[in-house]
Amino acid sequence: MFEKMNEQISSYGVVPVVVLNDVKDAKPLAEALVKGGLAVAEVTFRTEAAEESIRIMSEAYPEMLVGAGTVLTTEQVDRAVKAGAKFIVSPGFDPEIVDYCIGKNIPVYPGTITPSEVAQAVKRGLTVCKFFPAEQFGGVSTIKALAAPYTMVKFMPTGGVNLKNLNEYLGCDKIAACGGTWMVKGDLIKAGKFDEIQKITAEAAAIVKEIRG
Repeated sequence: MFEKMNEQISSYGVVPVVVLNDVKDAKPLAEALVKGGLAVAEVTFRTEAAEESIRIMSEAYPEMLVGAGTVLTTEQVDRAVKAGAKFIVSPGFDPEIVDYCIGKNIPVYPGTITPSEVAQAVKRGLTVCKFFPAEQFGGVSTIKALAAPYTMVKFMPTGGVNLKNLNEYLGCDKIAACGGTWMVKGDLIKAGKFDEIQKITAEAAAIVKEIRG
């Protein structure tokens, strides 16, 4: 389960990190991402609309990889998975959440920034970790340094990744995929500019194809 999910996420190269405040936006947003070539999304669990949005997106586009982000409790894990989330992302390394997900065979991507946190992930058999907040903690150079002793681990940097630095991140072989919000900005969603979201998503997908083939 974990290995397959890692491969699927890596194949997309970019994971749109979505904040939805209104469930009515869930289906058209999912459609824009799928049509734009990125049938994957990390829906942050920090809004009231998150749980229902995951359900709507998963039901409307069953082929889409819909995950839950900013998951801070095991109770949120249960709610997210029940709604249809296929993977869990947490901003930091919370052993309770990680162990809970592993015990239930739910792919989980905990945030890691230090060698100690990566060591905890390795100890549990994880081979892909979130790296957050990426730019604030040194970006690609820090990821390369962390990956040097932990050769079996790849990272999913999120935080400050955008079209300007996407090439640099995706060019690093220690990066599985990049998490980003630039194609799903809140103002675009609020204004219902889903055509624009599809266009920006397609640009990101094209960059992934160009770099990774």
